[in-house]
This record gives sequence, structure tokens and C-alpha cells, in this order.
Amino acid sequence: MTLLDATGLVNDAYVRIAANERLLFGSPGEFLAYASRVMRSVVIDLARERQAECRGGDVAHFTLNTSVMECATPDDEPLLVDEALETLAKLEPRLCQVVEMRYFGGFTEAEIGAALGLTDRTVRRDWEKARLLLRAMLAG
Repeated sequence: MTLLDATGLVNDAYVRIAANERLLFGSPGEFLAYASRVMRSVVIDLARERQAECRGGDVAHFTLNTSVMECATPDDEPLLVDEALETLAKLEPRLCQVVEMRYFGGFTEAEIGAALGLTDRTVRRDWEKARLLLRAMLAG
């Protein structure tokens, strides 16, 4: 099972971005938004990998014990957030961008505002609205 820290996340994201030589960005904000989406995909891919390992991957298992081995569920959180973000992206694409940049990219409100051409206050409102919507989606 692979662990991912901030350095590993940035490294994996860089490798994915660098592999695509045809990328052109019109502004630094476009690059930051794209980098956040790539970081999201790195986190989601790792969570799916861990979930597959938890379920045994492609290894055949049998047990002589009647107790069921359970895997920790914190790895499911990024997958649940990803599903909710897919829904949010269809309803409010800008809110999804703000969440990607803040949750997966670790950007501040000021950095997100500069990247997306929004005021800090608008980013704050978008963040709060997105959190409420995502909380509702994840709760039910």
C-alpha cells in the first residue's frame, strides 16, 4: 500500500502534467486549475488502488476463520467526495473548481480568486456554498 504525502502528490501530479507535451495554458490561473484537477485524479487513483488492495485485488483468497477481515474506511472518503464533485460539476462548475483547488490543490482563497478572476469574498461564498451542497450530498 502506497502512502502519499504532499511531496509525493506534487511529484505524481508533475509527472502526469509533464507527460502531456501538448498542454498550453492561456494564463497561470488555467494552469493552477488544471494542476488541481490532476492532483484530484492522483488522490482518487490512489484511493481506488487502496480499495482494490483492501478487497484483495486479483489475488484469490480463502479463509478457515469465520471472522470477516474488514478494511479501514478512511480511504473511501476521497472516492465519495469525487462522486459528489462529479454531481456538483454538472450543477455548478465554478463551485467544483473552487473545491478542487482548495481541497485537492491546497490553494488559499486569494490564490483561487487570482486564478479564476474572482474576489476573495466570492471564493469564500463559493467555498461555503460548495461545502453545504457536498455535505448534503455525502449525508444522503
